[in-house]
Amino acid sequence: MFALRGAGRSKWLTGAAALLVSLPMLAVPQAAAAPSCDPFTPPAVDDSVPTARDVLGIDLGEREVTSEESDTYLQALADKSPKVVDGTLATSVEGRPLHYAVVGQEKWVNPGALQNIGKQLNALRDPKTPEPVAQQIVRDTPAVLWLGGNVHGNEESGTDAALRVLYELAARTDCTAQTILDNAIVVVLPTQNPDGREADTRRNANGFDMNRDWFARTQPETEGKLEKLRELPPQMFIDAHEMGSKGYFFPPNADPVYHDIGETPLTWVYDVYGPAMQQAFGRFGIPYFNGRSYDLMYLGYGDTVPLTGFNAAGMTFEKNSEDPIPQRLQEQYTAIWSTLMAAGAQDQQLLAEWRAEHLEANRQGAAGELEPNQLYWNDGEITNPVPDVKVKHYFLRTDDPAKVAEVQRLARRLQRMDVDVYRLTTPLEVPDYTEYGRAEQSTTLPAGTLWIPMAQGQKHWVQAMLNENSYVPFPYFYDVTAWSGPLLENVSGGRSGTDLQPRAMPLPEQAEPAARPVAGAPRTAVWQISNSGAATESSGWLRWWLGDQKMDFGDVAADQIAAGALADYDVLVVPNGSDQEAFDSLGEQGRAALTEWVRSGGTLIALRDASRLATRLGLTSATYAEPTSDIPGALVRMQVDPDSPLAEGVGETAWAMYEYDAVWSAPAESSVANFPAEGDPDWYISGFAAAPEQLHGKTAVVDEASGSGRVVLFGFDPNYRAFTNGTAKLLRNAMTGPKPANAPQAVAKAVEAPSAATPDRMVLSVRPAVADQVQRLLAERGANTEVVRGADVVRFKVDLGGMSPDEHPWARSVADQVAGFGREVVAISLP
Repeated sequence: MFALRGAGRSKWLTGAAALLVSLPMLAVPQAAAAPSCDPFTPPAVDDSVPTARDVLGIDLGEREVTSEESDTYLQALADKSPKVVDGTLATSVEGRPLHYAVVGQEKWVNPGALQNIGKQLNALRDPKTPEPVAQQIVRDTPAVLWLGGNVHGNEESGTDAALRVLYELAARTDCTAQTILDNAIVVVLPTQNPDGREADTRRNANGFDMNRDWFARTQPETEGKLEKLRELPPQMFIDAHEMGSKGYFFPPNADPVYHDIGETPLTWVYDVYGPAMQQAFGRFGIPYFNGRSYDLMYLGYGDTVPLTGFNAAGMTFEKNSEDPIPQRLQEQYTAIWSTLMAAGAQDQQLLAEWRAEHLEANRQGAAGELEPNQLYWNDGEITNPVPDVKVKHYFLRTDDPAKVAEVQRLARRLQRMDVDVYRLTTPLEVPDYTEYGRAEQSTTLPAGTLWIPMAQGQKHWVQAMLNENSYVPFPYFYDVTAWSGPLLENVSGGRSGTDLQPRAMPLPEQAEPAARPVAGAPRTAVWQISNSGAATESSGWLRWWLGDQKMDFGDVAADQIAAGALADYDVLVVPNGSDQEAFDSLGEQGRAALTEWVRSGGTLIALRDASRLATRLGLTSATYAEPTSDIPGALVRMQVDPDSPLAEGVGETAWAMYEYDAVWSAPAESSVANFPAEGDPDWYISGFAAAPEQLHGKTAVVDEASGSGRVVLFGFDPNYRAFTNGTAKLLRNAMTGPKPANAPQAVAKAVEAPSAATPDRMVLSVRPAVADQVQRLLAERGANTEVVRGADVVRFKVDLGGMSPDEHPWARSVADQVAGFGREVVAISLP
């Protein structure tokens, strides 16, 4: 049995959670005396609504449908059923439509009615809406329940299950569909990633993992989806995935949980929908698990963004991808249908509670209250509590002309999640102004400063996007632990907990800032080292960013470099990837060609692990060491040399997304950016960091001459997920700006058997007392592991073979077992 902890959570959950073996496909039993409204008995249907066989010539579950077949069937349902209307909310990178359907009562699914529903629900979200009006909206307006599948292109069963659910909602004439549709409409988005589905790849055609892109909205698929969510704001969002682990996962989620998520949607997820799925899965003996692997921390997921940005019940469902297609379809359907039934049974209470959560958020914001950290699943201590401070206001400075685009982008991102943003019309004295990573002090903010009050229905989203720190409560990380917008953009801002009366006007809706083409831009090449997950993503981010920056480039491969292709280019950018793979793929001829090209005047720019290649080729004075800290994705402030050409428009400091990266050392004259020394007031880390002292005074960015050429090495990825715009400016300057007037000449040191980077590694850091047990767990699975033993910490760096933890057959289960060691765990990081 598993207990849920936290405010208002004392319900005990029981069921088949311990059954993690693969079972054969279970047909839905037909009870002799079924209840009058049993959701899983064979339904009576309206024969005028076409089945998949009628339209596609196959039954759903015979095989996975293609993106085109999904669109064809969805449109056929919309054509034949008065309960269904369809549309396109975005176009993918490769030009495929993201086709969706809305199913509900006929009076609710015409375009005018849907527009009115969205208008009324957005009024319900607004605390300023008079309460009598709000209560009328609750009585007259349906809830909106969203179902999305296939955000990862090679996780297909969510699409097929979504189509089955859409058919049954349109065709069933029994009371189960009516239970859902009495007081709700359902938005069905069968595939969120049609390009990935067709290519059978996790990522979209740009190489982005779109389940990490939700707050940044860089990809067209994500952008269109979120705009439609704003039009029809959800009370529920189901995100149907697949995984490498056996069984089925549905919430309750693992810890950590981001602190400023409202209690109402968490209560729905944990106390209403989770038990409903447990009951359904227990009925059919379907193996499942809860409370492991999948957290609610990073604000880029398809569950955390609905939870925090819409106060909706955001939920990730995961089904083992190795099971037969009919089994995957059936189990996804069982989870989705039981959840929709539980939502439908709440009737008007759902919207009443949703309204109340927005009012509570507004109250918290007016009082300056931050929600505390809680552990909802794990026993143990909260090691990083939310500080006892009041936060009533956030401010973004606009008085740096070099940061206009960055402030504009950040303000636009806030506005497009319905956050109220204002501009000060007169100077404002703030007695307790606390700049990011600085001590509190009295400050007068100039007119023009942006003011974001916490007293609004979007208070949780404001805190999520503008926080100084995410205050991770528990050392288990499925993703990065920092994403503060001002730090990512490297703009000046801060907070106040004082009652203030700013004179301000609403900020007009901001446009996306557009980059200007670079006159006389250098001829630039991009070399993607391999097709590993790390290299694919870093290269995809870079190519997208170059296009966004209106900078032309060409792609080169290792064999082309060996054949002299770099003669046509001035700059070569090597995104993150294994230096060993780079070294090997170049071969002797390629290594000689690259070295000669640099020394003859070319500029080599390497990112993160690819920077190690420069040491192997003797092109840099810089050296590196393996990290002895545990920093699984945090923003670390670094100091930038103001005399460097790379510093143009950046400022004296910037924030590096550091993620178990190598620790670099270079001569002072070659170090363009450094992490602050011990005791320096600039030292600050946003996010989780254990034993970060190794970084003090170390090099973050290297810039030096090599012969007649130039080598710029980033010890981190300055264009991480294409949302670290503050450090991407350093990259742009390296590519397009002037060379240093007196660049120091690299004096390469002899490198004997340098350690090679292995991207896509899971890191398990534990105390020595349990190290042998962890080693046995890994040995049992034949894991390729590097073990680094220290006096206080033993780190296991596990090569996942280029796979994500979702795809890997046992990475998650091992991480979950290690998490069971409790206080003996320093950090667990899944890439």
